[in-house]
Amino acid sequence: MSNIYLLILIALVLGAVLPTQVAINTRLAVAVQSPLISAFISFLVGTIALLSYILITGIPLSNAAGARDAPPIAWTGGLIGAFYVAMSIVLLPKLGVALTISLIIAGQMIMSLVIDHFGLFGVPIRELSFLRVAGVLLIVAGVVMIRRF
Repeated sequence: MSNIYLLILIALVLGAVLPTQVAINTRLAVAVQSPLISAFISFLVGTIALLSYILITGIPLSNAAGARDAPPIAWTGGLIGAFYVAMSIVLLPKLGVALTISLIIAGQMIMSLVIDHFGLFGVPIRELSFLRVAGVLLIVAGVVMIRRF
């Protein structure tokens, strides 16, 4: 299997993990009676898992010192992740898995085009094209279909 096909497969698996994570975190929210406590527990378990992996594989913790040289925007990733996890837990019971995830994906694709087009956050610029916009419009049309039917 060529490298690109492996990467595509990994991306598809990650896509499958997204609704699974939201559903599992929502189940936890019911048990703890709070989407915020559920999100906190999710991040705590993830933090423990990452720290364990770092320690087991011998990745030097001293590398974390380089974070102080990162631009301020780089520090917002955790806040954005916390917002995403907490809000997805809030939305899922109200919208259902398919609509919640399709709206999230539509939002991701729209923002992806903006980030690519303007080269935000230091990513290489990939200008808008008719076909790229058409692709996102098809995703939005899919969201509308999921909502209506």
